[in-house]
Amino acid sequence: MEQEKEKNKGSEERWRGAIANLTEMSSNLESLQKLLLKKAVFVDEETFIKASLSSEQARTIKVLEQRVETLERELDAAITAAAHARSEKRQAEAAQKAAELRAQEITRELENTTSMCSLEFLFLLKNKS
Repeated sequence: MEQEKEKNKGSEERWRGAIANLTEMSSNLESLQKLLLKKAVFVDEETFIKASLSSEQARTIKVLEQRVETLERELDAAITAAAHARSEKRQAEAAQKAAELRAQEITRELENTTSMCSLEFLFLLKNKS
């Protein structure tokens, strides 16, 4: 369980790092796009292509950020479900063990009662004779 936590922490840190990188790239691209819009009224074709590419990259980064956030929520839900399932399994195993112990106890009591009845029956037969 500790290994899972350590593994999850490492995974969470990588995801956070990826999100931070994507956010920074998005911010840089937005700044570049704003700068281009303010400063460049007339641009040549190459500059326009670069600005269009930057804009497209910014949109792609936004989509990727949303996907990362969705995947993080799904991962959290899966981890929670797994922990819940492990807990239920432990409870079921404990209930099974308790039922088995009770069955053994009842079996011993039944055997003792049967032995007592047999002895009583033999005693009665001996007294009749």
